[in-house]
Amino acid sequence: MKILVTGAHGQLGRAVCAELNQKGIPCIAAGRDSFTLTDRESVDAFVRSAAPDAIIHCAAYTDVDRAELEPERCMAVNAQGTAFLAQAAADTGAKLLLVSTDYVFSGAAAEPYGPDDPRGPVNVYGLSKLQAEEAVRSLCKRSFIVRTSWLFSAEGSNFVRKILSQARETRSLRVVCDQTGCPTYAPDLAAYLVQLIRTDHYGITHAVNSGFCTRSEFASAILRLARIPCQVMPVPSSVVPSVARRPLNSRLDGAGTEPVLPTWQSGLQRCISDLVRTGAL
Repeated sequence: MKILVTGAHGQLGRAVCAELNQKGIPCIAAGRDSFTLTDRESVDAFVRSAAPDAIIHCAAYTDVDRAELEPERCMAVNAQGTAFLAQAAADTGAKLLLVSTDYVFSGAAAEPYGPDDPRGPVNVYGLSKLQAEEAVRSLCKRSFIVRTSWLFSAEGSNFVRKILSQARETRSLRVVCDQTGCPTYAPDLAAYLVQLIRTDHYGITHAVNSGFCTRSEFASAILRLARIPCQVMPVPSSVVPSVARRPLNSRLDGAGTEPVLPTWQSGLQRCISDLVRTGAL
């Protein structure tokens, strides 16, 4: 089985490629220089040339605040680009796995969101990913949609690395306490994606590390494990400037995920260990 990974240079793409390599599965690692996601002809030509058996689509426009300022660009990459890829997958007979997000939900529910719960994004990024999901479902029958949340790793731009960077320059950090979600370690998610793509269990699933916490609780755990003497001051979202609205409840119900992913605390411990090992911490 030959698998094409888009966004191969991002934090999840790297983790997926590493997992495929570890398992000895042929991998085509595609970055921005491989093809232009917003150009139908470029997408078609690359997919036909690569001739993958399956595609794990990690590439995305992920700057949530900037998306509010340039919505056309966000939609072009996440929605239209995914539609081009879904059509190319269908035309060539390849399976397609789209990595989606908790941001397709409004965050107003009291309980964790299940795969079939009503969606209602509150920002441009969430809307673009919702449209990506709809394109995949309508254009490619052999498809998977995997929603995840609060992705982090020792590489790339993410909450863990931002907190560590900010904590080196101050003795206290204000972090929101009314946003709750499931922090998910990219290598754990990658292992699940690689396992899933080799099955025919098509449809929508939620894959997150077990457990949940608030942003401020997550920040405190990061600093405690990193042994950085910086105090976390929990504050409501209303006092922290943000261009885009964030869902207050980003918890995803991953009860149907097999195997169940490890706890987020376990993922965080391994992430911190990786940062120490590589000299980044």
